[in-house]
Amino acid sequence: MTLSRRKTLALIGGGTLLAAGGLGTGWAMTRTPTAALVPWERAGTYGDPRLRALSYALLAPNPHNRQPWLAELRGADTVILTRDPARDLPVTDPFARQLTIGMGCFIDLMRMAAAEEGDAVAVDLFPEGEDGPVAVCRWDGTAPSDPLFAHVMDRRSHKEAFEDQAVSAEAAAPLMRYADIYRGGDELQVLRDMAHDAWLTEAATPEAFQESVDLIRIGKAEIEANPDGIDVGGPMMEGLSLMGLLTHAAAADPDNPGSRMVIEGTAAAIEGITAMTVGHTPGNTRRDQIAAGADWLRLNLAATGAGLALRPVSQALQEAEVFAPMYRAVQTFAPDGGTVQMLGLLGYAPRTPRTPRWPLETRLRNA
Repeated sequence: MTLSRRKTLALIGGGTLLAAGGLGTGWAMTRTPTAALVPWERAGTYGDPRLRALSYALLAPNPHNRQPWLAELRGADTVILTRDPARDLPVTDPFARQLTIGMGCFIDLMRMAAAEEGDAVAVDLFPEGEDGPVAVCRWDGTAPSDPLFAHVMDRRSHKEAFEDQAVSAEAAAPLMRYADIYRGGDELQVLRDMAHDAWLTEAATPEAFQESVDLIRIGKAEIEANPDGIDVGGPMMEGLSLMGLLTHAAAADPDNPGSRMVIEGTAAAIEGITAMTVGHTPGNTRRDQIAAGADWLRLNLAATGAGLALRPVSQALQEAEVFAPMYRAVQTFAPDGGTVQMLGLLGYAPRTPRTPRWPLETRLRNA
């Protein structure tokens, strides 16, 4: 099996996958980080309609699962949203472009969840400039429900390899409202090559690679203590950790045999993908980035509804100097003056598990 970026970063010291022998079936059955998944179960269960909408919004896709949002309830009908700078990614996202896109995903899912109850939310973006709140959101009037909301609880950011099956034009059609879809030809090959080269560049750049390694959570205890970042769980991975074969120190060394195996496996997964998505905006302002987040969320949900899996590949869009040649090349896929904001691998695959989340209460400023 080709390993995903998440398991790529769970670099295994000796390069050999060993079963967690002797630990027992009962132990294995307890390795699910149940506490870190409670926010999925609590979505929509709060009394205040704003909290109900926010409880769905925190399930939105976001870079490195940093969950950068903070919300403050104001009065009876208002939510103030800010981005938590403590969750920045200074190496791979130096201008917080990706994190702002994550805020756009959050805002649109909040608005979609409110509409599911018939409530309209008026959103005033950056009312005090870029250094102030990201948005002031006021419950105001009525709104029709959005059909895409039906896929919220099934949506995942895909983490594993894809099946060897081409994406049909019929399956891709409902997604084209939110991104350009490339299903073959020279353009797809160019995109694959850029994503492949950018992935290997990140793996070979210590500062960029370490930023991801620092966010790895290995095993149930680490995931539940910090339900963000890159979760590496399950009986196999936790057993390897207990035996000292899967460690943060090993994860920081991209040259050990296990590391090379999984890095090259992820590169092969990119090379073998049969469809890719390109999301772009007219410019690259903060408002454009928020809009890109809304489109990325809706692309995710539409893909889920079409039976497809979507996996972001952001390395070619990172603004660090080491990625500059790939960044310039990928920008040729945007219309004149536009900016490519998101790249994704698209295909068929089994649904992966839910991603851990911080409880809503920890994301509220006045809880």
